[in-house]
Amino acid sequence: MNTTWRRRSLAVASLLTLTVGMLAGTSPAGAKPELTWTGTWATALTAAPTQNTGGSMVGFNNQSVRMVVHTSVGGQQVRIRLSNAYGTDAITVGRATVGMPVAPGSPDLVPGSVHTLTFGGSESVLIVKGSDVVSDPLDFAVEGLQDLAVSLFFPSATGPTSWHWTSRETAWVYAGDRAADASGADFTRTRSSFYFLAGVDVASHFAEGSVVVLGDSISDGFMNTFDANHRWPDELAKRIVQTKPDVFDPGVLNESLSGNQVTRDGLSFAGVGTSALARLDTDVFGQTGVRSVIIELGVNDIHISSDSPDRITTGLAQLITQLHEKGIRVLVCTVGPFEGYPTWTPDKEVIRVAVNEYIRTHHDYDALVDMDNIFRDPAAPTKMRPDYDSGDHIHPSDTGAAALAAAVPLWVL
Repeated sequence: MNTTWRRRSLAVASLLTLTVGMLAGTSPAGAKPELTWTGTWATALTAAPTQNTGGSMVGFNNQSVRMVVHTSVGGQQVRIRLSNAYGTDAITVGRATVGMPVAPGSPDLVPGSVHTLTFGGSESVLIVKGSDVVSDPLDFAVEGLQDLAVSLFFPSATGPTSWHWTSRETAWVYAGDRAADASGADFTRTRSSFYFLAGVDVASHFAEGSVVVLGDSISDGFMNTFDANHRWPDELAKRIVQTKPDVFDPGVLNESLSGNQVTRDGLSFAGVGTSALARLDTDVFGQTGVRSVIIELGVNDIHISSDSPDRITTGLAQLITQLHEKGIRVLVCTVGPFEGYPTWTPDKEVIRVAVNEYIRTHHDYDALVDMDNIFRDPAAPTKMRPDYDSGDHIHPSDTGAAALAAAVPLWVL
C-alpha cells in the first residue's frame, strides 16, 4: 500500500472521529482539540572531552551563546529543556530567550521576535549537577520547518558543559548578557556545537507524539551542508509536515551522535557518548511523547571496533526489546556500504553483510529501512552510489540523505 496514502487515510479517519465526537456533544461546539506537548527538536548531549573541543570543557563565564535549531512540527506555545547532566557543579542561567533568525546562518534576529523565557516565573534558573530544567510555556507561535534561535546567558563560570559535538549549525559566543538583543553583531567567536540545550517542545492542537532517530554520524549529518538542515532526519521531518492533512504529525527528534556504537562507549573522546544501549533512558525514554524510534547504528561497531556480527546483532535485539516493552514502535536500518573509507577491509565487509542478513531476516521490529539497498552502487555493492556519496565514501551527501528519508514508511511512525 502507498505509505503516503495510508498515512493520509489514518489522519482523515482520526479527524472524522474527532468531528463526529463534537457533533455528538462530547466536545463543546466549535472546540479544537486540547493543546498537547510534542517534541519538535532535540539533540543528544554528552560529557565534555578533556581535549576541550569547542571550548566544551572550559564552558562559559559572563558570556552568552546563541544557537539555532530547526523545528519539525509547529505549535502555539514553546518551551525549552536545558541540561546540566554532565556538569561538575550547579550552573546558573541568567537569561534564556527565543527568537527568529533573519536568515539561515545569521546571528541577527527579526526585530520584535525575541522573547524571554521564564522558569517558575523567574528569568534566571539554577540547574543542579546532573539535572535538567524545563522552561515555563511561552505563548509564541512556532512554525514547522523553521529556524529558531535560543540564546543563553551564563553570568558565572559554568565549568564543563553538557554539549553536542557536531551540530552542523553555527553558534555565536558574546561577552556579557546579549541574550535579549536582536542584533547578533560583536560576537567574540563562533562554534559548531550545542551547549546545555537538550530540547524544544511545542504545544499544538494537531501535532502529536515524536519520532526519535537513534543513530550515528550518518544521522547526525556529519558531511551534510552546514547551516542548511539537510540531515536525513530533517528531510524526514519535511516529508512528514508536507504530507497532507496536517493532523497528528509527529515531531522528529534527532538523538544521534557521531561515532556512536551499539554496545561500546566512546572512551577516547567523550563527544561520541556512551553506547546506544546505555543512553536509552535519557535519549529515548526521556524525550517528549515518543511513539516510535528509528535505529541507524552498527557501522562504527564494524569499522572502529571490528565487533563480531553476534555482538552487534545481540545489541540491536536488546534495543528493540526494551523499546517494545515501552510500547514504542521500532524501525531498523541496515548498515550502508563503506568501501573506500580508510578503515574498510574485506573482513569488515564480511561482518557488515552478516549483520544486514540478520536484520533482514529477523522481523522482531516493526519496519525495515534498507539503507544498504538505498546507498549501494549497483555496479559495486560494497561501495556507495557516487551521487549519494558525500566524498568520504561512508556518509551520504545531501542527495543521499533525502533518498534515505524518502524510504521511511510514514504509516509506521
